[in-house]
Amino acid sequence: MKKQNSKAGSPTIEAKKTHKIVPLQDRILVKPFSSSDLSKKNQYGIIIPDTVDKEKPEQGEVLAVGEGKYEDGKLIPIRIKVGDRVLFSKYGFDEVKVEEEELYILKEESILAIIK
Repeated sequence: MKKQNSKAGSPTIEAKKTHKIVPLQDRILVKPFSSSDLSKKNQYGIIIPDTVDKEKPEQGEVLAVGEGKYEDGKLIPIRIKVGDRVLFSKYGFDEVKVEEEELYILKEESILAIIK
């Protein structure tokens, strides 16, 4: 945390948080969208019922990716990039908590689609 001189009337400046988790192999670190991040109405005008809010989100933003998976001695890089919005399998992730923030680690094969 970095603070400026409060006598001069300057506001306090907080240091920016960075994630220090580096996924291994073909794993991906995802920050799931909260219910409020997902709109209540989709692009076709269909209203999503409140019961959907009670389930864990299946969409999120990619924060970090591993180097890829080795097959037959060759490295196959991950096709997902940091910053991509992805749709992932409902039960295909492990939950981790970092600085009170819930994140998911999942394998590339659990990513179903990239949301454009």
